Amino acid sequence: MSIAVYPGSFDPVTYGHIDIIERSAKVFDKLIIAVLVNSAKKPMFTTQEKVDMIRKVTSHLDNVEVMSFSGLLVDFAKQQGASVSVRGLRAVTDFEYEIQIAQTNARLDKDLDTMFFTTSIEYSYVSSTIVKEIASYHGDVSEMVPPYVQECLEKKFKS
Repeated sequence: MSIAVYPGSFDPVTYGHIDIIERSAKVFDKLIIAVLVNSAKKPMFTTQEKVDMIRKVTSHLDNVEVMSFSGLLVDFAKQQGASVSVRGLRAVTDFEYEIQIAQTNARLDKDLDTMFFTTSIEYSYVSSTIVKEIASYHGDVSEMVPPYVQECLEKKFKS
């Protein structure tokens, strides 16, 4: 059985993330969406809120699980029996950062490979940061996130 992990902060999950999830779910028997608990970042959504959002918007994918983790990705991947880390690329600038992470992970665990998926062109401009910025001004993010995520954003910005 081939198992992969797709790690990220997903704050919030976007159509760009979902594009990568759906496409990589076709490649692997099991795909674990690994929501990183990162104490260095100040997320908008709690870890549990992010896990719940991703579960809701990926419920149509039978081979996808959503979990949270802290610590090193290589340790989490090993615990889950995963041999591949999935990463999405929007632009060359993403590649520069992601290749460093992939090479570091390969040094830490030679059995963990990284597979890059380029984001579909219609989502290449979308990032969680951009989504939050637009939503903070009550702008329309309906082409960037699923309706449920848009509702969650609206609730956050009302309070």
